[in-house]
Amino acid sequence: MKALYNTILIATMLLVTACGTTRTTSSVTASRSNDDYRSYIDTYHPIAIEQMKRYRIPASITLAQGLLESAAGKSQLAIKSNNHFGIKADKSWKGKTTSSMDNGRMCKFRSYKAVSESYEDHSKFLVGRERYKSLFQLDITDYEGWAKGLKKAGYAEDAKYPQKLISIIERYELHRYDRMDIKGNTRVVYQTNKVPYIMVENGDKIERIAKELDISKRPV
Repeated sequence: MKALYNTILIATMLLVTACGTTRTTSSVTASRSNDDYRSYIDTYHPIAIEQMKRYRIPASITLAQGLLESAAGKSQLAIKSNNHFGIKADKSWKGKTTSSMDNGRMCKFRSYKAVSESYEDHSKFLVGRERYKSLFQLDITDYEGWAKGLKKAGYAEDAKYPQKLISIIERYELHRYDRMDIKGNTRVVYQTNKVPYIMVENGDKIERIAKELDISKRPV
């Protein structure tokens, strides 16, 4: 009996310790309803844009990951714990956790009080890890580069992860949010190496830009 108990205990430990830092996307049943996807986008795109302005992560990527990882907010992990990005509770996590199956393994995931906390933690998760550092050298509108880079850096085990993100972005035209501010205006202030900048288009005038951003039109 003791030998049997030890065998069960060891097997359980292996199941838990085998978990990575993020959910395997193949274990999440994605919603096939366009209404669910569009409703999710309408609800959370302002948060994704806000995160983009603060952390320089394309809003399109954030939304696509949220849609894919949470099945448009319909997964049990999203419903039960407001976890929309499948981020697991590693040793660095000091908050609440919840247990859920992931690709046949019982794993601990991070649990949040609100969906907005999940979005904030997702941004900090990417910004705070060395393996994602190269992504922040990409152009903010390079969602393809970001999608491929996330897979290469180990965010997901699914070999088709980049293609899935790109497909969602292009089908729902999420890339349009990469050029928007929180109010929906196409004027975002980005930052690279602590130097702020904006993207301009043909026909833009200094006076209009200064008014939109509430800054002086005089050079400094």
